[in-house]
Amino acid sequence: MELDQTSITSALTKGYWSVKVVESIESTQTALKISSPHHGDVIVADYQSAGRGRLDRTFESTKGTGLLFSAFVKPQRDQSEWGFIPLLVGLSVAEVLGIEFFTKWPNDILSDLGKVGGVLCEVHKDGIVIGVGINVSMTAEQLPVPTASSILLTTGTSPDRNQLLPAILKEIAFNLSEWEGADSMEDLIDDYLDSSATMGKQVSAQLPDGTSVVGRATGISGNGELLLDTGAVISVGDILHLSLN
Repeated sequence: MELDQTSITSALTKGYWSVKVVESIESTQTALKISSPHHGDVIVADYQSAGRGRLDRTFESTKGTGLLFSAFVKPQRDQSEWGFIPLLVGLSVAEVLGIEFFTKWPNDILSDLGKVGGVLCEVHKDGIVIGVGINVSMTAEQLPVPTASSILLTTGTSPDRNQLLPAILKEIAFNLSEWEGADSMEDLIDDYLDSSATMGKQVSAQLPDGTSVVGRATGISGNGELLLDTGAVISVGDILHLSLN
């Protein structure tokens, strides 16, 4: 089913989200940043010709098979704490998709079959642009890499994107509100840990300078950093799961 702006908007009768649907675009992330966005503005596309993931990787999706959107928000917490936002967004997506889906620190959504989606957050002026890409109805032949999967392959069904997007946006708004008003991060951290496929695993953290750190993932800081049993605190890096337990 094609993306329909009227259907999406009617499902968002409450809240601050304002959604624009486009058929094809180079990147929702770039387009939103150059549009002088207001808090709650969202761009969702049926196809991206130059979609981006973390560390300037490409994000590919066959037309009509993914949910690809970017949203702009102005968080009501100090910018030094915004590192937790990608985790909140990943948690929101996993919560909406259901019990067969998990988060992987810092920005992936997984099922037992592979990576289903990812999150890219970029500070922009006085806010942050949240980019989300989810493989919705991709078949095995359409997957960009062998380690990927989709909602369809995981569950056997493909949700209506016109219902899935509003559900995710509502959950993001709820979790952001909880985070903005929280005196303690304990409950939000616990929620994230419950969704995490990374916690308890032996991992290798590939750092931006090319070095790596190995240890068991034991927790998350209030700023979204990954804590290892070695005492290492990882703020940026790619995580490779080395163990199943």
